[in-house]
Amino acid sequence: MKAAHVWFRIAFSLLIAVATTACGAGQAQPPASPAVPQQPATDQSAGQSEPAYPTRQIEYIVPYSAGGGVDLVARAAADYVSKEWGQPIVVVNKPGGGGTVGAEYALKQAKPDGYTVLAVNVSNTTMLTAGMKDSLITSNDQIYTARIGKGTMAFAVKEDAPWNDFHAFSQWAKENPDQLTWTSVGPAGFSAFGVAQWFDMIDADFAKTRMIVTKGASDSVPKVVGGHAVVAIHTIGEINPMLQAKKVKILAVGGTERSPFLPDVPTAKEQGIDGLTVFWWTGVSFPKGTPEAVIKKWEAVVAKMTSDPDFVKKLHELQVEPAYADSAQFTADVEKETQYYTDLATKSNIRK
Repeated sequence: MKAAHVWFRIAFSLLIAVATTACGAGQAQPPASPAVPQQPATDQSAGQSEPAYPTRQIEYIVPYSAGGGVDLVARAAADYVSKEWGQPIVVVNKPGGGGTVGAEYALKQAKPDGYTVLAVNVSNTTMLTAGMKDSLITSNDQIYTARIGKGTMAFAVKEDAPWNDFHAFSQWAKENPDQLTWTSVGPAGFSAFGVAQWFDMIDADFAKTRMIVTKGASDSVPKVVGGHAVVAIHTIGEINPMLQAKKVKILAVGGTERSPFLPDVPTAKEQGIDGLTVFWWTGVSFPKGTPEAVIKKWEAVVAKMTSDPDFVKKLHELQVEPAYADSAQFTADVEKETQYYTDLATKSNIRK
């Protein structure tokens, strides 16, 4: 009986020891740490922790038909930037409405996340605002991010046209404004302001001329070749294919100096028509609300691009001159230009 009692006390002691050990082991376990969410990749190039950009395909919206100056520069830029960033940049042509269809898509319909960029140019910004009192697209809709290049205004007529110099052509136009037909993407397009400024300088009646609406330079110049319009006013690069094919001839270029691309063609000023300062430009813009880091990254890549000898060579092949401006300078230039074109549009009765 005594032995059984001793055995019971030993068993009970062992049971208590095991229980105590198990309890202590359980308390020694630290509570499970909550799962740490995976942080998105960041872009340190902007000097702050921002979500990486870009991480997927970017749409580069050209609001004109393929083959024109805006389109060709956009394609060259898209190719350069896509190689720099390792992401595809796809050029999408959305012509119509004098450039407003594509611009409205890029600036008002697409998300302001940096993945839709607009190939902005003089026709769908300063001239559009100046020519239309209730323009569908204004500076308030966008962030002018970086200007890429500029082009000289040129006056092209059919190769067998009777005029061989701009002075004689201007005299004919002044005497026969009702016979002057010209091509443009719309009443507020680059060509329209070129004609308006030209007629203002020669004191002719702009209202009697007739505009033929086209989808862009690639559609415009062939209309002159086909005899459907008397003159096409575009950049040298846009006219060059038909010039090289000897389908048209350029009577004059605007500006104060001859173009490096057509050194044998005199300026309008040299031929007695002074004051033709309209010039073409193109760049990139984004809708308001686009992250500042995106704007800064595009500023930087365009600055690098327009200083790259290979890209500059590509621009020269298109008869376009590099003309970089950062967002601040670009915006200031647009504001100044808009005021000038608004005054010209009002005087010429373009503004509707």
